[in-house]
Amino acid sequence: MRVLVHQVLLRTARMRLAPTACRMSTIAAGQVVPSPGSPPPPTLQHPPGHDLEHDAERQQRARRILQQAVAATAPRNDWARDEISAIFYQPLMELAFQAAIVHRRFHNPAEVQLCTLMNIKTGGCTEDCSYCAQSTRYQKGTGLEAKRVESVESVLEAARIAKENGSTRFCMGAAWRDMRGRKNSLRNIKEMVSGVRAMGMEVCVTLGMINEEQAKELKEAGLTAYNHNVDTSREFYPSIISTRTYDERLKTLGHVRDAGISVCSGGILGLGETSEDRIGLLHTVATLPSHPESFPVNALIPIKGTPLGDRKPIEFTSMLRTIATARIIMPATIIRIAAGRKTMPEEQQALCFMAGANAVFTGEKMLTTECHGWDEDAAMFGRWGLEPMKSFQKSPVLAEGFTSQA
Repeated sequence: MRVLVHQVLLRTARMRLAPTACRMSTIAAGQVVPSPGSPPPPTLQHPPGHDLEHDAERQQRARRILQQAVAATAPRNDWARDEISAIFYQPLMELAFQAAIVHRRFHNPAEVQLCTLMNIKTGGCTEDCSYCAQSTRYQKGTGLEAKRVESVESVLEAARIAKENGSTRFCMGAAWRDMRGRKNSLRNIKEMVSGVRAMGMEVCVTLGMINEEQAKELKEAGLTAYNHNVDTSREFYPSIISTRTYDERLKTLGHVRDAGISVCSGGILGLGETSEDRIGLLHTVATLPSHPESFPVNALIPIKGTPLGDRKPIEFTSMLRTIATARIIMPATIIRIAAGRKTMPEEQQALCFMAGANAVFTGEKMLTTECHGWDEDAAMFGRWGLEPMKSFQKSPVLAEGFTSQA
């Protein structure tokens, strides 16, 4: 495993990746240091004037935190932020390897969930999310036209095609701030949910903010999961969105969880956040009353006409570091490579799978951006010995490092 990870990392390192403010590198002694222009990691790098003995103690503490996390046999949700920081700033090769150990304890490493996402209501959203082409505020610059809600028949046909191509989870997204005053739309969506479930597929929706009653209605219709990303850290969030608060997002997650629906909540990397904001994102989801069933890791796709349309792509190492840390602190969660996978070479995707990712979006599109097609993913799965995860189940883990292949 160590040799394979090393080979993939060497191959990835040769690729020219755009720099970010928080680019990290490792040195021979195993100490993580920042690239020029970025602040030092607080847990492993000592400021001028501190003695080496004190720094060595901090590094020992960080290694001890990592060892304890990797040895865990059950999830915990009482993580301290400095504990997550100690894991996040580990040398990347070691972090990816330890995440792979955890992944094999809780999951079949050969299984990857195939999920297809359909935009059932395009554009016309009143939110001001700086990354989103579907906001009415940026419509003039993006050229995206708002459309009506798709018919139940067209959505169920899309779900049938997705299932025939190997997807076991079907997601439906609508560009709304919330579901207030949308009784007719909610009735149609519940019909879509019931229809997809009747096909034997998992079904997820993302409809903006919902209240307790709406969550219960969706549960009764057969909804498997509800996606509502927190996007980034609490501290950085106001720099990206002003029309909805962080606490409103968490409140919606509470309604979903209380209704007995699985929570799908993740973030977007490359918004201009720091590494500390990525740690803050991880801390938020890892300390929810229960871990999200699914944690999507998105890389920003800069869309011309939006406020973040000129952002440089996030470095792959930041994606990998976030995925590996998420796997260690949320061992039972499904970690999904979401937006941005189209820009990742196959070797980078494989390294993400080894470090704990076990779900992808596949199909024709991801809302308004490009997505890997089913045939392309099937070929990749064949080359790397991967297989689609079945609906509603994962292969049981039999013992340390071994899983059922039945």
